[in-house]
Amino acid sequence: MQKVKMIAQGRVQGVGFRWGVYSLALEIGGITGRVWNNEDGTVSILAQADSPASMAKFIQEIRKGPTPFSKVSYLDVTMANFDSFSDFKISN
Repeated sequence: MQKVKMIAQGRVQGVGFRWGVYSLALEIGGITGRVWNNEDGTVSILAQADSPASMAKFIQEIRKGPTPFSKVSYLDVTMANFDSFSDFKISN
């Protein structure tokens, strides 16, 4: 199982970014985790997937911006260790 933490910077709040990330996880399939806004204007994502190919596609699509109005200027992706999730949800 591959687990990553991502922090997205750019135009990522107030543009449906979290909803886009959620929809993308469901569309690709096999991805569970959480997405939430941070007070500093960034968005955090915890994601896990059994398939490295699914995770790679998920990260690639987030970098592009999952909604027409979002623009990711920087995406920090690091391997992470967290309790497993059984679904993908939008937090806060």
